[in-house]
Amino acid sequence: MDLSKILSIAGKSGLYKVVSQAKSAVIVESLNDNKRFPAFGHEKISSLEEISVFTTNEDLPLKEVFKAFHQKLEGKPAIDSKSDNNTLKKFFLEMVPDFDKERVYVSDIRKMVNWYNLLLEKNLLDFSEPEEPKKEDQAVEEPKPVEVPVEEPTPEPIVTTKPQTSNPAQEEE
Repeated sequence: MDLSKILSIAGKSGLYKVVSQAKSAVIVESLNDNKRFPAFGHEKISSLEEISVFTTNEDLPLKEVFKAFHQKLEGKPAIDSKSDNNTLKKFFLEMVPDFDKERVYVSDIRKMVNWYNLLLEKNLLDFSEPEEPKKEDQAVEEPKPVEVPVEEPTPEPIVTTKPQTSNPAQEEE
């Protein structure tokens, strides 16, 4: 699952898929209604790949949160994101037991549940592991040394010139 092409834009609800690059913007398509528009650099744009959740240990990438949702819900949609606060907190505690209760707000949980359901509906969640190359393929052959014939320098011929003697026939003139 590649979440780097799925964006969240501050001030706009829903998620957006990157379609193209423009000179000063990114062309995105809404996952809700498939409308395309430019998202400019001055807008706060976050890739889902960059988002993580506060836990009591280390931050948990959003991809791992979605993976936990998918495994525990057996690929079914999560609860409604419009559920009451206590229901959302209880649900999220089941999915991510060690989340930081002071720094993860109900609005964040609501957003993650909504995003998960949207990505699941659009078939954009794929948790299958990429196939690793076989060990045979991993063995890299060492390059064989290339034999370059070394030519011995050929000696340059020694040229000797005889000193020119004056031609007696030419001197008479």
